[in-house]
Amino acid sequence: MADRKAPSPLGPDFSPGALDDRITVHEGMQTIEIDYTGLTFDTSAEVGAFYDRIEQRITETGEPLWFFLVDTTDYRIDDSAWFTYTRRGRDVQEGHSMGTLRVDRSADTAARIERTRGTDRFNPNLFASRAEAVADLSTRPSRRRTRVGHVPSFLKSEFLRRVRLNPATDIAEVDFSAMSFEHSRDVNDVFNWLEEELRATRRKWYFLYNYEGTRIQSPAWLQYSLRADALRETWSLGSVRYAAGSETERDIRQRAETREIRPNIRNTRTEALTRIDEMKAAARR
Repeated sequence: MADRKAPSPLGPDFSPGALDDRITVHEGMQTIEIDYTGLTFDTSAEVGAFYDRIEQRITETGEPLWFFLVDTTDYRIDDSAWFTYTRRGRDVQEGHSMGTLRVDRSADTAARIERTRGTDRFNPNLFASRAEAVADLSTRPSRRRTRVGHVPSFLKSEFLRRVRLNPATDIAEVDFSAMSFEHSRDVNDVFNWLEEELRATRRKWYFLYNYEGTRIQSPAWLQYSLRADALRETWSLGSVRYAAGSETERDIRQRAETREIRPNIRNTRTEALTRIDEMKAAARR
C-alpha cells in the first residue's frame, strides 16, 4: 500500500504483551486498573502505543464507560512526550471515564496528602495506597445505569453527496469538511454508508479526503480509528488528506506515529492530488 511506513521504534516496555501486563479489567468494579509503576515515556510514539493499547482493551470490553485506577509510582514522562501524553489522556478521560483515581505510593505523596487534608489544596482523587483507592471507588456512583442513545448528526442522503468515485483516475473523493463526529454512532453511520458505496465497485481506490473544518471529538476517536483502519485494509490503495485543522491534524499525526501508516496530510487539494500522483508512480515501478 502506498501510504505504508515503518512505525516509530518503541522500547521493550511498550510491546502489546508488556502493556497488557499493566492493564487489568475488573468487570465487577467497573474499573480498568493501569500500572504505570517505574514506566518511562521517552517519546510521543511510546505514549501513542500505550494509549492505543488502552483504547483497544476498552473496545474489547464492549463497555464505553469505566472508572480508572492508575498507579503512577515512579513513572516518568520526557518533556518531548508531554504534549501527546496530555492529549491522549484527555481523549480517554472525556470519552470513557466515570472517574479516575491515582495511587502514588511514594513517601512524599503520603506526606502531601496528610499535609493538605482538610484544605482547599487536598486532591480527593489521589491516594497513598491501592487499598484506600479501591475503598473510595466503592462509594462512587456508576453512570452505566442507562445506555446513552446517541442522536445521529448526519443524514445518509446528504453524506453520499459528499462522495465522488472517479474510475478514470482511481480516486475516491470524500468530503468531511465542516463535519463534527460527536460519538461512535456518527462514525459508524458514515463508514457504513461509505463502505456500501465501495462494495458496489468491487475494487480498491486512492482516497482523497477533505478535512477542512473537520472535528473528531474525544468520544468518537476510538471508533474512528478502528473504522478507518478497517476501510484502509479493505479498500485503499493509498490515502491523502488535505486542509486538516491544526487540532485534528495533530491528533491524526500522533495516532499515526506508532502505526505503519503515513498520515499524508497536505495543505490544499492540489497538493493532495500531486501526492496521489506520486503514489501511483511509485506503484508502477
